[in-house]
Amino acid sequence: MSLTIEQSVRARLITSAEKEPAVRVLLRYDSADPLAIHLIFPPEVSLDGRPVPWTFARDLLESGLSTPSGAGDVHVWPCGRAQTIIEFSVPEGAALIQIDTAPLRRFLLRSYAVIAPGEETLTFDLSALLRDV
Repeated sequence: MSLTIEQSVRARLITSAEKEPAVRVLLRYDSADPLAIHLIFPPEVSLDGRPVPWTFARDLLESGLSTPSGAGDVHVWPCGRAQTIIEFSVPEGAALIQIDTAPLRRFLLRSYAVIAPGEETLTFDLSALLRDV
């Protein structure tokens, strides 16, 4: 049985506008996908009016809180001692958000209470995998 935790956090969209809009993004962790974090942008900031989900490694979020991290479509880095920047890239462009680091750390701690770091691969049902072979 999988366990899902969710946490809404306040983020600022970093844009060229003078005032950067604040949005609420949803962080989700599901024990059925133990290596991943899901971040969902609300419909009001998407081009098509639907929520925009991003999935990236839980390890990436953890390392990005203290040092610039990432490769490919998602990069995370600290911005001072109290903020974290997350950049999402697609061929059409990029989105940058700034989030207080404290709620990100709390979310990670909650996810570690579900499945501890380094134990993600221990959650697979080996007998079910062998049955399917």
